Amino acid sequence: MEASSGKVVRHRLNRGGNRDANRALHTILVVRMHRHQPTRDYIARRLAEGKTKKEAMRCLKRYIAREVFHAIQESSETAPRR
Repeated sequence: MEASSGKVVRHRLNRGGNRDANRALHTILVVRMHRHQPTRDYIARRLAEGKTKKEAMRCLKRYIAREVFHAIQESSETAPRR
């Protein structure tokens, strides 16, 4: 669904999904933004591209979600079967 105004074209975000997972991703994001230099560099690069802070955080949250997903997949493949 579009939520545009003027020259800016945006889409309304889906706030649904697993709230605990979203909270965990947000916590990882906030900690990385304060403590992890590569994350700070990433945010600065996105802001230089003209994105807002929220848009940059959204991009980074997607990246973190992919990292976490792959870590879970790897751990489930190597876990002993019962």
